[in-house]
Parts: sequence; structure tokens; C-alpha cells
Amino acid sequence: MSLISRLNPKDGVQDFWSEFRRPNPYRWRILAASMTLTGGLMYLIIQENVVGPPVPYDVEYITSFEPGRTDEEIMVSNIENQRKKEEMAALLEQNEERKKELYRALARASGMDPDEIEREAAEEEARDEAAAIVRREQALGRSTVNSAE
Repeated sequence: MSLISRLNPKDGVQDFWSEFRRPNPYRWRILAASMTLTGGLMYLIIQENVVGPPVPYDVEYITSFEPGRTDEEIMVSNIENQRKKEEMAALLEQNEERKKELYRALARASGMDPDEIEREAAEEEARDEAAAIVRREQALGRSTVNSAE
């Protein structure tokens, strides 16, 4: 039995016609509703809108430097920027040290030992770092625990 013989619409049309000829007071309403729903679906499917690729943006580059700079000018600019970066890092480091000194003074005023607090914080940070390394190694499938076993 071939696929074409199973998909022959002749039997389906005959079956529809035999059921439709039977006296049923709702047959015209059912037919109208069926045709309306089918037509509505077909209308929605046929009204497909195709959107093309997006229009590429018109990019305007804003440059801070002259386009025709020489290598020497670039090197001088880079050296100056590095100097400013190092100054900023030194200033931030001074601010951090000043902040730590203020916290140490506050701890002393509160009756605490700031050296002990710093030591405990360093130990806790070292433990956290070691735990992170172990987790990273386990996630990568390399276990560093007793590799001699």
C-alpha cells in the first residue's frame, strides 16, 4: 500500500458529502464557522511581513588625538599618561593607608588590639584564597589533595 493511495482525497470528499447530505439543522452554520475559521487562519498566515536586515549604523568616531601624530609624540603622550597613572595610584595608596590608620586609632580608642585584628583578617583572607584555589582545581578536575596516593 503506497503512501499516495493512503492520502487519496477522494475517500475524504465522499465521506464529507455523505455526512453533509444528512438532514442536520446546524450543518450550514457549522460549515460557515469552519470556513470562517479556516479562512481567517489562512489570511493571518498569508499576511507574513518580512523584515530585512537592520540598517547599519552611521558611526562617527570621536578622536582625542590628532590623526597625524608621530611615533615620538605618541611615546611622549604615553609616558605622561603613565606618570599620571602612577601618581593617581600613589595617591590612592596614601588614602588607603590613612583610612587604615584611622581605623587603627578607632580600634585602640575602643579598647581593641588593631594588630591582632589585622593578623586575623590576613589569616582569614589566606584561608579564603586557599579554599578558592581548591574549588577552582576541583572544578577543573585537578585535585591537589594528596596527589601521591
